[in-house]
Amino acid sequence: MGSAAHDSCESVTGSDTFSSPVLNYNDMSGDRYPVILVHGWNSHPGIWKKLVVHLEAAGIQYWKFDHSGMRDLALPEISSALQEYIRTVRDESGWSGPADIVSHSMGTCIVRYHLEVTDGAERSQNVRQLIGLGPPNNGSALAELFHDPKRGEEIINKLTGIFVPRGFDPASDRIVQDVRPGSPVMHRLRTAGLRSDITYRIIVTTNPDNSFGFFPWFDGKTWEIADDGQYRATLYGDGVVPRRESVLPGISLDIIPAPPDQVNHLPAPDQYCHINLPKNPLVIERIMQYLTGPADTN
Repeated sequence: MGSAAHDSCESVTGSDTFSSPVLNYNDMSGDRYPVILVHGWNSHPGIWKKLVVHLEAAGIQYWKFDHSGMRDLALPEISSALQEYIRTVRDESGWSGPADIVSHSMGTCIVRYHLEVTDGAERSQNVRQLIGLGPPNNGSALAELFHDPKRGEEIINKLTGIFVPRGFDPASDRIVQDVRPGSPVMHRLRTAGLRSDITYRIIVTTNPDNSFGFFPWFDGKTWEIADDGQYRATLYGDGVVPRRESVLPGISLDIIPAPPDQVNHLPAPDQYCHINLPKNPLVIERIMQYLTGPADTN
C-alpha cells in the first residue's frame, strides 16, 4: 500500500514542479520520454532518491507527484489531484507527447484510477507505459486484516513505526478503506478495464527461500486472501502485497526473487520487501530498462 514511515524525507513542496534540469525535448531520442513518479500510502517523494540518480544520468526529465499532504482525501480525490498536476507540468514544460509513469504500491491505484476510470473513455492522457512496483491492483488483504477483530490489533501493533503511523486507525483512513478488496473504488478499477494504448509493467518480489530477514515482522511471509476467502501467509509476496494482488488480466509480472542470506553479490533479502522496492538496485535496473527501451505491447 505504501512505503516506510521511517524513511528520511527530502524537501519537496507542491511548487517543486521541475525536479530535474529542464531538457530540450527536441534533442530527446525516440525511445525516451519524461517520467512521472507517484509514491504510495504513508510515504513521500523521497523514496525515489536512488532512482532519480539513474534518471539524471540517462538524461530523462522527471516530475514527482507529492500527495503526502493529502492523507485525509479519498483515492479518487488524490487521482483528480494527479490529473491536475500532470496538466500543470505539461503546460509549464510545453511537453504534449507521451510520458511514462512509475508508481509504488497504492500509488499505482491512484494512477490507474485516473487513466482507466476518469480518462478511460476519452483517453486524453498520453501515457506510453505504466510501471507499477508492488501494486495492490486487486485490493489489499492487509487493509482488510487491519479490520479483522481477531488479528487486526496485533498486526497494527507489529507494523507501527515500520509501515503504519503511530495511533493508526484504519476505520478513519480513507485510503485504507478505498483499497479494501470489496470497496467501491476497487470495483470501479476492476470493471473499467485496462487501456490498450498503454503498456503495463508490473514489478514484484517474492521470498522463495523463506528468508526471515526479508520481512521479519511477518516471519518473511505476506498475508493474502486465498480463493476460499480465508487469510493465509505466503512466500509469494513482498511482505505487504502478495503476488496475486498485483496481477492484471493479460499482463505478465516481472518477478524478482529475494536471494538466500549468503549471496554476497546481491542485495540483502530485506531490500526486496515492499518498503524498499523503490531503492532496490535490481528493481531500479529493471525500471531503467523499460524507460530507455521501446514500449512493447503486452
